[in-house]
Amino acid sequence: MTAVDLRVAQRPNAPMTTYRYDEYDAAFVSERVAEFREQVNRRLSGALTEEEFRPFRLMNGLYLQLHAYMLRVAIPYGTLTARQMRRLADIADKWDKGYGHFTTRQNLQYNWPKLVDTPDILESLAEVEMHAIQTSGNCIRNVTADHFAGVAPDEIEDPRPTAEFLRQWSSLHSEFSFLPRKFKIAVTGAEHDRAAILVHDIGLRVVKNDTGEIGYQVVVGGGLGRSPFIGKVVGDFVPREDLLAFLEAILRVYNRFGRRDNKYKARVKILVHEKGIDEIRAAVEAEFAAMDRSVFAHDPEEFERIAAFFAPPPYESLPATSASLRAAKLETPAFANFVDVNVGAHKIPGYAIVTVSLKPIGGVPGDATSAQMRVLADASERFGFGELRVSHEQNIILPHVKQDDLFALWSMLDAAGLATANAGLVSDIISCPGLDYCSLATARSIPIAQAISKRFSDMSRQRRIGKLGVKISGCINACGHHHVGAIGILGLEKKGQESYQITLGGDPTFSASIGEILGPGVTAEQVPDVVEHLVDYYLAEREEGEAFIDTWRRIGHARFKDVLRREGEDGADI
Repeated sequence: MTAVDLRVAQRPNAPMTTYRYDEYDAAFVSERVAEFREQVNRRLSGALTEEEFRPFRLMNGLYLQLHAYMLRVAIPYGTLTARQMRRLADIADKWDKGYGHFTTRQNLQYNWPKLVDTPDILESLAEVEMHAIQTSGNCIRNVTADHFAGVAPDEIEDPRPTAEFLRQWSSLHSEFSFLPRKFKIAVTGAEHDRAAILVHDIGLRVVKNDTGEIGYQVVVGGGLGRSPFIGKVVGDFVPREDLLAFLEAILRVYNRFGRRDNKYKARVKILVHEKGIDEIRAAVEAEFAAMDRSVFAHDPEEFERIAAFFAPPPYESLPATSASLRAAKLETPAFANFVDVNVGAHKIPGYAIVTVSLKPIGGVPGDATSAQMRVLADASERFGFGELRVSHEQNIILPHVKQDDLFALWSMLDAAGLATANAGLVSDIISCPGLDYCSLATARSIPIAQAISKRFSDMSRQRRIGKLGVKISGCINACGHHHVGAIGILGLEKKGQESYQITLGGDPTFSASIGEILGPGVTAEQVPDVVEHLVDYYLAEREEGEAFIDTWRRIGHARFKDVLRREGEDGADI
């Protein structure tokens, strides 16, 4: 896992849909667990103060939140096996409160672990090839990817081998373990961006040049938080053999020139903004040209060995459409609704991609009970080669489901409370934990999400509204991605009270945009009314086939602001 050690041991009998640890990985994680166990013992004995212990716990994904410690578990590029999902459930039962929270970084958080138990939790994770390393701290964080990777019809190439390549390169990288601030990388290999690469410190898009050679468009300087920016292209086409060296050059430029005097101005997005992309590009190209690139020489065989772990499962030859699926949809309207909303096209005929929503009406976005995790694990084995994905939208994906099996899968999910048919709709809300858990939060997020969800509980109404991304953050750090929500909601503290700022027009895709502020903040009680007024106005003004973001762009922000002003003058409680 160093800059030059990218060894992967082939295992003939291993499932060939996810990366498997080799002996180096296993030893590395095991040693880290033992080291942290000693650090925890020193903290418990009083040999370390909390302040002295802080850097050690953060290096192992352990935060101190409002009420308890929180452990963030890494799920590289969002890919899980059934065995790993069951282990997450077991940990939730044994050492937490019976649930976990899936995050926008494709990770999982436990909100109530006891400090004394955390080494045992990490040891239990290590037994199933998982860890919590680099889920915190000023380092390269968990590399994320398109949650439809490997199965999407619009895909040029599965981005997960690239993501795994980067995981091994970046893990405990000696030069980048203490960056000016945290650093996030996302990868997509598709024509449509489902990984939000333009709002990452580095975003990678798999592309082909005129000769059909695979390479990467490299974007730098995106990010949300206190100062949101859309990333800018620093390399139009970087050949695969140059990728590590090129990224190394970017990180070196950032490490050298990124500000360390002010943490609010220390992200690479601020460096790009202040110096300009042309100056940054020139600095990166100069660093790249001066490097001894033989140190980072790309071994095509090594990449292919990694890619082999993501080889397609043994699909069957099936008809492109399923007669049994058509019949089941006609017989069971609730199932038909689920298929229409939560099931997507697969690149293999006869198969489908299923999004399992973790956003039940009135529920906590991203939460799953241990029982539900076990159902998802069972479902993946029964219907999907034992593989699951975590999306940055805080849902779970079953990427390999036969169309013929969809009704049986839906029945299984429905019995577990996991069949909410709202993927991409108004109640599929991204939300951070907010002031219910987070020590950085200035307002609650979860109750706002629940209230909006209940206001739009009529599923037929949600279908009429169509695709609409609502995203909520409980502070300016923007963990709920509110800046890129078609409707974004930011909770702030104002004169001792919670106040919610509404933004419109955010977009996390290749047509990325930062939302514009609608007006003065509103109270928690007013938020559902505001969202409803905005949605009603959109429905009255939209043209055929327009999503909310399309109508907003066509008619302009001012008209949406004006409708709320008029509603307020008419005495509406907003």
